[in-house]
Amino acid sequence: LMIKNPEFKKYDLSSLRTGIISGSTISDNQYQRIAKAFKQMQLVPAYGMTEGSTLSTICDVDESENIKMNSAGRPLENVKIRIWNCQKSEEAAPGEVGEIQICGETVMQGYYHMPEKTMASMMEHQWFRTGDAGYMDTKGYLYFKNRITEMIIRGGENIYPREIEEFLYKLDGVKDVQVAGIPSKKYGEAVGAFIILQEGVEMHESDVRDFCKNKISRYKIPKYVFFVKEFPMTGSGKIQKFRLKDLGLQLCKEQGIEII
Repeated sequence: LMIKNPEFKKYDLSSLRTGIISGSTISDNQYQRIAKAFKQMQLVPAYGMTEGSTLSTICDVDESENIKMNSAGRPLENVKIRIWNCQKSEEAAPGEVGEIQICGETVMQGYYHMPEKTMASMMEHQWFRTGDAGYMDTKGYLYFKNRITEMIIRGGENIYPREIEEFLYKLDGVKDVQVAGIPSKKYGEAVGAFIILQEGVEMHESDVRDFCKNKISRYKIPKYVFFVKEFPMTGSGKIQKFRLKDLGLQLCKEQGIEII
């Protein structure tokens, strides 16, 4: 939001030394844009949530740009993190995507006056179920994928929106992009891409699909492509992914597109 402010370049940012990138998923492209805009700062990605006393992982300031661009760092002191294979009810192997779970002194004891929600969120030995999908590498770095509820399941195939978003950022003329599942009668869900174009750029839905052909798996190519001016946002500037599905259905109706 700060970068998009037309007055951004008028501000004196020289007193800013460090900063944390967290609170929402960002692509490589977005990270580079943020780092360029705040080039005098030591920016470090992190992962966390309120239930874990805000942060659970963070990158060191002297990490490589590749690590900062892709991972959320390693667990803080006294914080344990594991990736849980929900289908097999066991800990996932390094590199295997599963649910991110946290444990330690920073994790809450439970939701206030909400015993059912607490029971659903806490596993044995106070492991908290974050509801987020990700994986850890052999060096202990955490890689966030997206909220499990945001994962698109198309005909039994699990599709992670962030993977497609990062790919579409490479398409010339794309300023911003979000991917979400659109209900499908045949497959359960289909891939929908919501794209904000750079100023003065014109593009057709077929241009997006042609760009994807033979570069990503066929089932990941967006079935629906919507060019929008903005995304639904919270007051704090986070994109409301859950509203994209309804927006997609609304745009299909307005444009006379049949849901199949």
